[in-house]
Amino acid sequence: MVKVADSKAYMEAMLASDRPGSSEFHAFYEHRVGMICTDPRLMLMPWDDHLVHRGDGIFETMKFVGRKLYQLEPHMARMQRSCEAIYLTPPCSWDEIRELILEVARAGKRETGMVRVLLGRGPGGFGIYPSECPETSLYVVSYDLHPKSEKVYEEGVTAFKTSIPAKQSYLAAIKSIDYLPNVLMKREAVEKGYDFPFCFDRSGYLAEGATENVCMVDSTGRLIIPEFTNALAGTTLLRAVDLIKDEMSVTFRGISENELLEAREVIIVGTTGDAIPVVRFNGKPIHDVRPGPVAKRLRELLIRDLEETGIQL
Repeated sequence: MVKVADSKAYMEAMLASDRPGSSEFHAFYEHRVGMICTDPRLMLMPWDDHLVHRGDGIFETMKFVGRKLYQLEPHMARMQRSCEAIYLTPPCSWDEIRELILEVARAGKRETGMVRVLLGRGPGGFGIYPSECPETSLYVVSYDLHPKSEKVYEEGVTAFKTSIPAKQSYLAAIKSIDYLPNVLMKREAVEKGYDFPFCFDRSGYLAEGATENVCMVDSTGRLIIPEFTNALAGTTLLRAVDLIKDEMSVTFRGISENELLEAREVIIVGTTGDAIPVVRFNGKPIHDVRPGPVAKRLRELLIRDLEETGIQL
């Protein structure tokens, strides 16, 4: 029979149990407790938080490099929009959340890393009604950043059209906890031997990657970006556009599967990798099968922008 334990015995057993990945977690905060902790063995969520068992919550992820946190305000703005979209009110002010993000990143005492913020409906029961939850939950964690190797930028990556369809437009615009389609996209990519999956909408237009945006440079040298109808408006992509718009023409419109194969460049843009060149799509070559100048330029601009505008931790 399974032992029935009191709180002391259970806590001792929990602290002694294996915690995969614990070496990558720096520091975390849970609003219910109200303290920052640096012991990853205690990084737990209530089972009855609707964020856990219903996917009823939102999140944001940002990075810091050289102890400079990048794009805090755009992430904060999108987090507010996502909360409004699902009728979620944070348990404290947005200014407090902003300061908590910085404090958790500092408490981890790392030069480089990621910060993830999760806002959930909160604990209160295993039903579906929001009314079960008396207070919204807030979790903030700092953890390791795994930057791409230089080989990725020098040789490029592969991508393919996943069988997983793009999200419905109203869900795609919310950075919600429900990332099951994204997980299935990534699983399929690994299974088929590709680096990145791209999903498409019902009309056959490119939407996004599993955790990144996608854009292309057409035959005339214009940067073409899918409209954000079935894709999340990425903070990194929007910042990249702002940085390069004076150097080249930028257009937002639908992109078909065939257009990707006719492009000069196909580029994956996201928080972790900045701008990654794609040299093969569905096993077929893109242009001369080499990373192009626009991908390189976007990466240069984003790296410099982090150094110049990142918030010092």
